[in-house]
Amino acid sequence: MCRNIRVLHNFDPPTTDDEVREAALQFVRKVSGSTHPSRANTEAFEAAIDEIAAATRRLLDALVT
Repeated sequence: MCRNIRVLHNFDPPTTDDEVREAALQFVRKVSGSTHPSRANTEAFEAAIDEIAAATRRLLDALVT
């Protein structure tokens, strides 16, 4: 259904916001079991992607190498 999420930490050049969002999208797809949400679930799907992407960005910014 979806490809593996790759490691995003400690990359040169640094991981972009697009890469973080793509990883969040893959995570939500895997957890929900759906690649495309129904109209009824689109808002929840997008909100989850935004929240996971934000949490991932905070994590990556806080990690020290």
